[in-house]
Amino acid sequence: MFEKVYLLLGSNRGNRSEMLAKARELIDEQIGNIVKSSSVYDTAPWGFDDKISFLNQVIYIETLFNPFCLLEQLLQIESYIGRIRTSKNYSSRNIDIDILFFNDYVINDKHLVIPHPRLHLRRFTLMPMAEIAGDHIHPLFNRSIEALLKECDDTKEVKLFVSGKTS
Repeated sequence: MFEKVYLLLGSNRGNRSEMLAKARELIDEQIGNIVKSSSVYDTAPWGFDDKISFLNQVIYIETLFNPFCLLEQLLQIESYIGRIRTSKNYSSRNIDIDILFFNDYVINDKHLVIPHPRLHLRRFTLMPMAEIAGDHIHPLFNRSIEALLKECDDTKEVKLFVSGKTS
């Protein structure tokens, strides 16, 4: 039985497109089949200031891993791609992979919180998620992703990224 998982990929260091492509490749090879991918979005940093914007994308995967094994595998992929975790504060990074949803599970562990605790506050997460699963119901808020996007107060810029250009 496959687990249904939504992940957010992000990068604002190095060749951002290549970083996302490498993450997708490794996820597909080591974790599970990528069933659906959103477009890539060019987004302003959230929670800190930086001149370099992020590229973000949501992917839907099916995996056999449980949530904690999945987290371990994702951290290994981040490390392999070159992510170095220096603090708990938001900062620039070449790759970031967040678990947004894992089935309809609600997990509140010191190492793992699902659904992602801030996804409803971030347009850069809600827009690509809405693109591929706008009717997905948040298990804590009992609201669709589309509804959460309409209610989101985040005003940071989120633009579609196309072949090296933003539109």
